[in-house]
Amino acid sequence: MAFHRTGRAHARARRLASCTALALASGLLLSGTAGTAVADDGSGAPAGRAPVERATPGIELPQGQFPKERTRMSTGATKGAAAPSRHDFTGDGSSDLLYRGLDGRYYLKRSEDPANDIEFSLYGSGGEKFKDVIPVGDVTGDNTADVLTLSPYGVLSLRGTYQGGSGTTGPQWTGTGWNIYNKVLSLGDVTGDRKVDVLARTFGGELYLFRGTGVPHAPFKPRVKVGTGWHAYDQLVGVNDADGDGRGDLYARTPGGDLVFYAGTGKAAAPFKTRVKVGTGWHAYNQLSSSDDITGDGRPELFARTTGGALYYYGTNATTGRPTARTTFATSGWNVADLIVGAGGIPQTGKAEILGLDREGTLFLYYSRNNGTLTARDQISSTGGWTGARVHFPSSLDGNGHADLLEVYRGHLYNFERAEGGVHSLGRGWDAFNTLTGPGDLTGDGKGDLLARTTGGTLYLYRGDGKGYAFSGRVSVGTGWGAYNALAGAGDITGDGRADLLARTPGGTLYLYAGTGSANAPFKARVKVGTGWNAYTKLVAPGDITGDGRADLLAVTSGGILYRYVAAHTGTANPFTTRTSLGKGWNTYTQLH
Repeated sequence: MAFHRTGRAHARARRLASCTALALASGLLLSGTAGTAVADDGSGAPAGRAPVERATPGIELPQGQFPKERTRMSTGATKGAAAPSRHDFTGDGSSDLLYRGLDGRYYLKRSEDPANDIEFSLYGSGGEKFKDVIPVGDVTGDNTADVLTLSPYGVLSLRGTYQGGSGTTGPQWTGTGWNIYNKVLSLGDVTGDRKVDVLARTFGGELYLFRGTGVPHAPFKPRVKVGTGWHAYDQLVGVNDADGDGRGDLYARTPGGDLVFYAGTGKAAAPFKTRVKVGTGWHAYNQLSSSDDITGDGRPELFARTTGGALYYYGTNATTGRPTARTTFATSGWNVADLIVGAGGIPQTGKAEILGLDREGTLFLYYSRNNGTLTARDQISSTGGWTGARVHFPSSLDGNGHADLLEVYRGHLYNFERAEGGVHSLGRGWDAFNTLTGPGDLTGDGKGDLLARTTGGTLYLYRGDGKGYAFSGRVSVGTGWGAYNALAGAGDITGDGRADLLARTPGGTLYLYAGTGSANAPFKARVKVGTGWNAYTKLVAPGDITGDGRADLLAVTSGGILYRYVAAHTGTANPFTTRTSLGKGWNTYTQLH
């Protein structure tokens, strides 16, 4: 069986290699056991799976109405004393919009030709999907804006932009260890030296300032701690100079929807003035981002996107920095952007899809439409080709940002996402477990991990190697997990950037285990979500399907109705909103992941 995606930079054909008959293994998989590639001997094992294909979903590029009358400015400076532009990717002096579509490709909506977006070459090595992309203006000195790319494993790289905005160069600088932060953003020149500065927030809410140097091979000075308690915000957006004093400023949104404004001071040790509340009701948007002047008035704009895909922009008051009345950029379509460069939310990657195995043994795939709904199903196997299979679909075990297709067969765990050497065995002894689930990174290294529960109720954490080839070690999470008849998770529910886990008792009580990022104690004490969840025969973790960076939940009734529970931005006490029906007929699947 082959399992692959098509599409530029992600296209790769995968062929199922057969394996010789394997004896059932006893005991547990040993910590640190490396996987092995299964040789193709023509036997058609495991289980004689026929080849399947998985195609990247096509998208219709979103539209947007840029203002027709513009004041052209050089890339080096905006009007007045404002900081250098961060968003001019074509070198014409005007800001552009860079985004990544649900097809995994990057596109540039240019100010001079907004009706015809061009593909923007911006890819990591080996099909890696960047966790975030941060605009930092012209660091390389070629009059086009450059970007920082953040890998899932905490590698931050500075990349220059080719003239004309066709894409980026290779890394000009690379730094590691950035996985200790749950948000990295640029905000313009907050210190008054005309260099774009960067902020980074830890999971605990500490905020650090990295002053820009303007030097490509060493773009930042050592970090300076500038505050604590910043975990109170679910979105942070740098808006360059919003109040006209020449210093970079910052908008921050609370989970309750309050928007506050931090004006820059020009001082590295204390870069912001006291916050000012500038609006309410901003929870209506699932993402906020900015532009360094698309209107030609010398002021930056604040972009706001709804879950339905409408995109609006707000000007900024030249004296107070407050947002002005909103203007429609597009009435729909922007849900197809799974990442808008410079967006303020905590980015999520690892899974945004679900896999179903129907009663005939056929595999189907549904993709997120990034607006709370799913695409039409895509048959990815021959009819009946997976009869009797025990499949799993955890958050990505490598860096491509997509769930991995796993199967336990004759005690071996196989990964059908590995191209080299055919289907890959992750070792034997996996028939000792009655539950496998992959919530994402549970150890803080950015690599997808796997949870495995024994029939006796002991839960183990298997640390991923970041490539999907092996697990670097196993850690006991604890005993007593047999009290639950369902474990589900794929990403961050609580809004801190950590992967979380849901657990349901046979009596229908649902609990949330918030992630800690520590391998030795990966979860906080459980919090009761509610009762009555035994009304569902299946709980399914699709990742983020609403575009706000938080993981959502799907549930299927015995009658086959699929319900969606959206992450509520209210912390752990009440993590989901009221359910919404997504349709009938879902009891056709014996397994849904």
